[in-house]
Amino acid sequence: MNTTITVTIPRKMKAQIERIAKRENIKKTDIVRGALNRYVARLELDAIREVLVPEAQKKGIFTDEDVFKIVS
Repeated sequence: MNTTITVTIPRKMKAQIERIAKRENIKKTDIVRGALNRYVARLELDAIREVLVPEAQKKGIFTDEDVFKIVS
């Protein structure tokens, strides 16, 4: 179920969102919801990395190449 929150933003940002919504033919709500989704996902990913990176480093995994060597 959806719920509503009220957020105060600068006028300039509102104008930017309105221009983007018009140009992309999407709802302003969808722009804001998408931005919040990406922000929350990024915070969750950062929290996961904070736990996993030290564990990987203990096992000698420091780079993407190190991971590739293990999985290939």
